[in-house]
Amino acid sequence: MSHFKYHVFFCQNQRAEGESCCNNCGATEMQTYAKDRVKALGLNGAGKVRINRAGCLDRCDDGPVLVIYPEETWYTYVDKDDIDEIIDSHLVNGKVVERLKV
Repeated sequence: MSHFKYHVFFCQNQRAEGESCCNNCGATEMQTYAKDRVKALGLNGAGKVRINRAGCLDRCDDGPVLVIYPEETWYTYVDKDDIDEIIDSHLVNGKVVERLKV
């Protein structure tokens, strides 16, 4: 059994100026927001949810992206509303947010 029910990785890759990358789309801010929201909801910790930064996940053209394990579900997002929907639907209720999948 995994140490966490859900392990979420936010790509925070920073490429050279002019190249597509998740960090140019607010990935660092969204990862911090997700981590704080998960903690505020009491969802963090062993057996629950872990929000992590990741280097390049090699999908920047789909970005910004995050991936949730163990299901290997890939999402893109635009703003905090999308992050809230992923948290509320996937992490709280176990339902994939189809409209944000990549």
